[in-house]
Formats: sequence, structure tokens, C-alpha cells
Amino acid sequence: MSVARPARCLLSRGLAATATGSKAGVAAAPAPRCHAPFHSSAHLAKRKPRFKSIRAEEMGLVTPEKVEEFTKKNFPAYTPEELEVLRQRYTPEQMTALEAGEAAIDPKDLTIQGRIRNDPYRLPYLDDFSRILPTVDRQPKPKNLPPPEKLRFMSEEEHADDLEKLIEELVPKDVNFEGMTEEEIEKVLEEKVNFDMAEAKFWDERSTLVDYDPPPNSALAPGLGKNLPGIARPPPADPEDNGLDSEGNYRDLKRKTGLSVKDILSLTTTTKTLVNRSVTNQTRLGKVQRTWVLAIAGNKEGSLGVGEAKSIEPSVASEKAKRLAIRNMRPIPRYENRTIYGSVQAKVGATIVKLDSRPPGFGLRASARLFEIFRAVGIRDIAASMPRGRNPMNSVKACVEALRSQRDPEQIAIGRGKKMVDLRKVYYGGNVL
Repeated sequence: MSVARPARCLLSRGLAATATGSKAGVAAAPAPRCHAPFHSSAHLAKRKPRFKSIRAEEMGLVTPEKVEEFTKKNFPAYTPEELEVLRQRYTPEQMTALEAGEAAIDPKDLTIQGRIRNDPYRLPYLDDFSRILPTVDRQPKPKNLPPPEKLRFMSEEEHADDLEKLIEELVPKDVNFEGMTEEEIEKVLEEKVNFDMAEAKFWDERSTLVDYDPPPNSALAPGLGKNLPGIARPPPADPEDNGLDSEGNYRDLKRKTGLSVKDILSLTTTTKTLVNRSVTNQTRLGKVQRTWVLAIAGNKEGSLGVGEAKSIEPSVASEKAKRLAIRNMRPIPRYENRTIYGSVQAKVGATIVKLDSRPPGFGLRASARLFEIFRAVGIRDIAASMPRGRNPMNSVKACVEALRSQRDPEQIAIGRGKKMVDLRKVYYGGNVL
């Protein structure tokens, strides 16, 4: 017998054997059976709710007095002043309909079945439809409006002027017709202008009325207007930008860096994308592929920044990385504005980058990515080597870390209490490159 399955009582089997074993003439009584199931787990008592269930009637919330109190508080009747205002705005038939609609609504239904929130976090969704909200409602379209008083058809002279204006608009602006023959002009116009399309637009879309501005035939929704409550609009363009950032793309970057839009646009020529790779994220919906970009930015005068970003679109990732690089620009110490101070090295992962200063005219002896970094900083004489790994990402990060880890000789002299003198400037009278 398995204890995991309910079974009959063990005692019932013995009682049944005793009853069948009796040989007396009296009919044997039916064998008693124990219907209590046997189970290995303990018997669970009936679960009771944690809190006692109380009806609304017992709490006195739906009594006639409470219903009347709630109705007077939330759905008060019209005052004589309000009825007078309604009679001025509606006809007697409409007032009769309003009174019948008010009488048809039972206050008890509004009290028991209604769900009107009165907490401070309620949504302002109750509306009496007396105002038109431009963000929700559709603007009404008036019908059968009379035409404007000054509306009239064009005269022959105005029609000729309109046709001449259309022809002037069709003439291409990037072509100089001086010195051309009529055949050459006709050939250029056939290549540049679609006369069939222009003729169709002239007869179908051109209006022959004066002082008439019809609504545009467009699928775009109309604008929301100005100064609407609850609608956040971008701040106006900065007049100091001189129209270089009319859409406000560099507004946040200008605020965080303190640079002008002109300076930011000048940095775009030295901003480079050095590493570009595809990364995959395994999710429950499948593999999500994105592009990872590492970019640098510099002003060629001793400032360098690094930025990295990811996005599904490669162009978006590249733009984000370049803006982060501009935002992360930091000064890099340079000796004579052309090389570094001594020899430095940095290690990122398994990649080690060693940088050594070189005399004037030595040039840039480095790999392609490190070459772009040195050129963005403004270093002209340096030697770089990578004795171990050459991972693209680690090599860029190690090079930037090495440039930023230089020890300034002036700070070392101050720390030692010494005075630093450049021997080259002393012995050569300052005639150094």
C-alpha cells in the first residue's frame, strides 16, 4: 500500500473478515466500513480570512440618509441663479429635456455604482464638455460659411502676372543662361524642368481667386498653437548662435561644456570614430543586435576626450559617441607643445602602450589609431609601441590613460622644494624649437 494515495481504513478489512467467517444461521450484519481516508499529510483545517468581511449595509453606507447626504454634497441641484443662466442659453424645449434627463438619473445609482475618486492623486477626467481642449478635442469645422467680402476672380492682367510668376519659379537658379543659344536653353529646360507635372499642378492646384487662402491639402495634423497649458515647448534659439543651431541639437552639450556652437562645430573636424563593432544581447525575445562605437575628440591644442556609446542604428551610436567625447575633453600636458614629458606607459587588459618623447622633427611613429589620438591632441613628435596585445579598444584606452598619467616636472620640483631650469633654453639663449 502506498502512503501517498488515500486508502480505506485498515480496521475495516479486519471487521469484514470477521463478518464473513461467521457460520451462524443468523444473517451476518453488513460489514462496517470506515470511510475516513488515510493520507500521509496532516489534515488542513478550513482557512479563515485574515479580515472579517463587512457589508456596506452593515456599515451604514447605503442607508437613505447617507445616500441623500452624498447626493447633496457631490450632485447638488441647480440653484435659481444657475437655472436663470441656463434659460438664457437654451430654449424652453431644451430646458425641458435637461430637466427630464436630470430626473431620470437616480442619485442612489450614482452613490452605490459610481466610482468618483476624491483622493489628491485623482485624474482630472471629469469634464462638462463646455470647453474645447486643443490637446484632446478636434477643432470644429464650420459649414456653409459665406465667402469673404473681398473674394473675386483674377482679371486678365492678374492672371498673366500669376502665369509669369509661375514660369519664373520653374526656371532653374543654378544655371547661367547668358551666352546660350535658343537650342541650348531648350535642351537645359527639358533636362531640368518637368513641364507636364508643372502644367498639371497649374490647372489642378493653382487658384484663380484673389485674397483667398484655402486650407492646405495635407495629411499632417495641424499645430497645437502657442502657450497651451500643460504643453512643454523647447526654449527659443539663442541669438548668440547666429542661426548655427536653430533646431537646438547642441543646446544640452553647450550647457554642459560651456563652449559656443561655433566652437563645437569646429571640433567636429577633429572628432574621429576609432573603433566600431557589433554586439549582440541575448534576451527572451531573441538576439538584439546593436552597434558599439568608440570615438575621440580634440582641439589640437592639448585637449582630448573619449566617448563610447551603443545603439541599434550605427549613425545614432556614432553621433552619441562623438558628443560624449566632446563633453569628456580634458587637458593633456605637452612639452613645448609638441611632445610628452619623458616616457610613460599604461596597461589595459592584456594591452600595454609605451610612449616616449622625441626631439623636434621626429614625427609620429605609431599605429593608425594612436596616430589619430596624437594628432587630435596636438602632439607632433612621439614614438609609441605595443609589445603585447593589440586589441583596438584596449589600445585606445591605454594610450589615453598613458597621456593623462604624465608627471608634470614643475609639480615635481615644487614637491621637492627645487627650482626647475630648462638647460636647453639657458645654453642656447632660448633659441629652441
